[in-house]
Amino acid sequence: MGQEETMGYTQVGLEDKILEMYPELMKEHISLELSFDEERNAWVIKFVKGNKSRFAFLDKKDADECMDGYKCFYLGTLIEQYVKDLEEELGVD
Repeated sequence: MGQEETMGYTQVGLEDKILEMYPELMKEHISLELSFDEERNAWVIKFVKGNKSRFAFLDKKDADECMDGYKCFYLGTLIEQYVKDLEEELGVD
């Protein structure tokens, strides 16, 4: 569990924090799948709705700040766009 020790939080903790900070994800029934990419030193976030998905990278530094309660402008902008994209692709009004 070296990752958790060096980060001070778990994958589930980060997922919960992102869902808390961006409630539109739950409102639009978009789920998250997180994994850590050691090579990039970043979290890979997969946004899933139905059979459609989008990916984003969240640098460890940004993830650390997210856990401290700071919204990440980059991630927030992506989430806003992905919500729109996924709705359009699935034909949701």
